[in-house]
Amino acid sequence: MKVAIIGIGLIGGSAAKDLRSAGFCTDITGVGRSAKNCALALELGLVDRIVSKEDAITEADLIILTVPVNILIDELLFILDRISPHQVVTDMGSTKGAIIDAIKDHPNRRQYVASHPMAGTENSGPAAAIDGLFRNKVCIICDKENSDSNAVELVERMYHTLGMRLKYMDAHQHDMHAAYISHISHISSFVLAATVLEKEKDEEAILEMAGGGFESTVRLAKSSPDMWAPIFHQNKQYLLEVMDTYIEKMYHFRNLINKNKTEELRQFMADANEIRKILK
Repeated sequence: MKVAIIGIGLIGGSAAKDLRSAGFCTDITGVGRSAKNCALALELGLVDRIVSKEDAITEADLIILTVPVNILIDELLFILDRISPHQVVTDMGSTKGAIIDAIKDHPNRRQYVASHPMAGTENSGPAAAIDGLFRNKVCIICDKENSDSNAVELVERMYHTLGMRLKYMDAHQHDMHAAYISHISHISSFVLAATVLEKEKDEEAILEMAGGGFESTVRLAKSSPDMWAPIFHQNKQYLLEVMDTYIEKMYHFRNLINKNKTEELRQFMADANEIRKILK
């Protein structure tokens, strides 16, 4: 098994580490846009060789795309135009609807398996790659019926090797759920960090008073803007819906505090506590 990873940062690098240690493949080639990151991925042993996109496509049995979603469609079309019948390509992007819509009529569509491993950290780049990033997490495979069964089987085997649990969804259903749960969490964190930085000018006070609650809530604000800005734009249909609801809830919460409605405020938080029944 020969694997090519196009985009060797946190996600691609972490996948490479675990696939190699599990013996899933005998050869891992890397493709990247930054010469510095390519050299670092090679130095860290994440990949065996750095090659061109063309060579990666020629050599690999499985091609994994882990690039930002704003360039993912072009990269995927580039691969599908050149892929051989025995090869499989998958991606690990956080949005799926726009990608699948863009390639749905491509003659090699069935060699592509759309997937989204729900794993990551706030760090980025090859140095951020870690062992076990995907273990015990969920991976969503979208529109599997439109992919060749052998291609799906290979990608499923890869994710099982990474220790993931598999779920299956329609691509646009995936994007809706991702916006309502994952993407809004990142937006909340970015906005919270921006708010604190605007109101609190004393950096020492931030350091001294930032307890566990603040650190855990704002952690996602350390995430890469280059990665997340395209995700927000690509999934704006569903994001705008959930952001409107979030803003309404925030205004309501503000009014309860402003009008000293202590009991209503307590009940609001008690209702929110129901999330414990889901996230135990």
